[in-house]
This record gives sequence, C-alpha cells and structure tokens, in this order.
Amino acid sequence: MKKEINTQIRINASPEKVWQVLTDFENHGKWNPFVRSIAGDVKQGNRIKVVLGPQGSKPMTFKPIVLAFDQNREFRWLGHLMFPGIFDGEHIFQLLANEDGSTTFIHSEKFKGILVGLMAQKLDTEIRAGFEDMNRALKKKVEG
Repeated sequence: MKKEINTQIRINASPEKVWQVLTDFENHGKWNPFVRSIAGDVKQGNRIKVVLGPQGSKPMTFKPIVLAFDQNREFRWLGHLMFPGIFDGEHIFQLLANEDGSTTFIHSEKFKGILVGLMAQKLDTEIRAGFEDMNRALKKKVEG
C-alpha cells in the first residue's frame, strides 16, 4: 500500500533565508508545531533523531537516514516504524526560488508498507494538518 501527502506554501523570502530557519535544528521546538526536534549530524547517509507529531498528539521518535541535504534546495529523510516494510515514510522539504524573490516551500511525504491502509484516515487528517501547521509556522517565523 502507498500513500502520499503534498502541501506547499509561498514564503516572502529567499530560499537562503527559509533554509536558514528550516535547518536551525536547535530552535525547532520554539516555533515548529509538527517537527518538534531534529538531532544528529545532518548530512546525506547519516542517521538522525527526529521527534514529530501534530499538535495535541503524543509525538513519535524516529531515527531516519538522511537521503538528501542540499543547501537552500532540499532536505529528505527515510524513516521506518519498527523495520522496513511495515510503515515507511520518505519525508521531503523542498525550496523552489520564485522570480519575485519569494520561495515556494513544498512539504511532502511518501508512505508505503503494510500498515499504510490502516493509517490512511489519520494521514489524510491529522498528519496533513500537522504539515500545514508547520508550513504556516515556518512562513511566520521567516517573514516575522
């Protein structure tokens, strides 16, 4: 079973400024209502520790592998619940420069595994809302 969540928001700032806030991992807990913390040596191939969950829920801790960490462009990781094939998530943050100097922030995740069908409603509601809450909080933090 597969499922995908795609969200985006336009931020009135350069990709460099958005990246600076997005990758200031020590301060995520101060502004980010969804990705509560990111710890570790964040570079391609490394395992990091991510604590996430929508507001009002108990956060979950994952130890995903960083698939991409391209400055001012993309941050992507792959995490698993227990072990691969049960519930896998490829989490993606992309920054696209717009001609007017703003940035389109794309926040998405590709899910696959045997539990995806059972989690589909939660993914469509709570998790999507968590992505959108984070997008709005990032926009506010960067533009503020």
